[in-house]
Amino acid sequence: MQTNLFFEEVETRTDYTFKYNTHIGRHGWLRLTPAYSVKLVRELIKKDCKENANIIDPFSGTATTGLVAAEMGFNATLFDINPFLIWFGNTKCHNFSIEKLSNLQKDFKRCIHRVVISNNSWIPPIHNIERWWHGETLAILASIREALANFFQEPDGNHYHNLVWIAFSRLIIETSSAAFNHVSMSFKNQSAQYEFTHVKMLFESIFKHIIDSAKSQLKGSVEIIKDDSRDLSSAPAGLYDAVITSPPYPNRISYIRELRPYMYWIKFLKNGGDAGALDWEAIGGTWGTATSNLKTWNPVNDDLPNQLYEVCSIIKASGDKNSDAMSRYVHKYFDDMQSHLKNICKLLKPNAKLNYIVGNSSFYGHFVNTEKIIAESMTKIGYKDITINTIRKRNSKKGLLEFNIKARWQ
Repeated sequence: MQTNLFFEEVETRTDYTFKYNTHIGRHGWLRLTPAYSVKLVRELIKKDCKENANIIDPFSGTATTGLVAAEMGFNATLFDINPFLIWFGNTKCHNFSIEKLSNLQKDFKRCIHRVVISNNSWIPPIHNIERWWHGETLAILASIREALANFFQEPDGNHYHNLVWIAFSRLIIETSSAAFNHVSMSFKNQSAQYEFTHVKMLFESIFKHIIDSAKSQLKGSVEIIKDDSRDLSSAPAGLYDAVITSPPYPNRISYIRELRPYMYWIKFLKNGGDAGALDWEAIGGTWGTATSNLKTWNPVNDDLPNQLYEVCSIIKASGDKNSDAMSRYVHKYFDDMQSHLKNICKLLKPNAKLNYIVGNSSFYGHFVNTEKIIAESMTKIGYKDITINTIRKRNSKKGLLEFNIKARWQ
């Protein structure tokens, strides 16, 4: 195994982060902090994928890999465990008819003109919801949502109507008090109060951007399927030429936390219990009941890398009240990843190339070298030509970096 790591020369590459995607067509429809860069995915595909290669991403997220692949003329299959991300990704990667998009714009205008502001419209059961939205803004959003549901029906398999709901998801976050000035999410001191005219104009602007970018035709095809990345039993064996993916990092930043407002408003979540249960199913999940479930969790694999056991012992001995839970969290993350690596190789063609974008983490001042532990897992399973390349510094604690683990299936 080869490691290329030069701390002094590593830069903070914002062009390799989600920020790069913000103004690039469909890639900018919704923000998700863990999403990786369109630019990085393009570079990896150009380097490792020959013509007609089938690409797989077992951690779809916002479908960046799939959409980039389709834009470049490749076919891709993506997997995720979160139904909202599957719904969003399949809409994001759909080829739309220009004529039908034009008709949708007309329907959208008719719908918006029918909005009647009411204080009795349904609002999602988000805890302390007025921390997110001012009461009057909340009434406007709820009234708009009611009009959309009456006109377009609730979100389903209709990709055209789903564009309206994606625009609404963008609207709720842009009118909220959520602040996105760092890798996670915080709240402004005071929720902004908006008038209906302002919210209506903002919604129309967002929807126009989505419609305009949806007009671009994709050369390849993408399908996002619901499956557990530790299992992947729904995927055909021996089909894929390349893996390009970025799994969650072992840093306790939960997808659910950032996706919660969308998932409640679009009715993919009903309560906090649902959020915790879904996060427990995901690799690296720590929201709500996911943390308490660690107490009774037992590993599946007994052949994990020695350096994992060593770092877990160090974390556990840190003396913090949560050190035992954090040690178990790190153990579970790499146990899950080992299960994943054992199963995804069944889906690969001989000599398939793999790119795993991962980040290290720190607990109580002790570094968890994600890249080295996963590379050692790959070696144990039988992957070949494993190298670790440092991509960038992350905008967080000193020493936190992002890596690409490259490998080849035998």
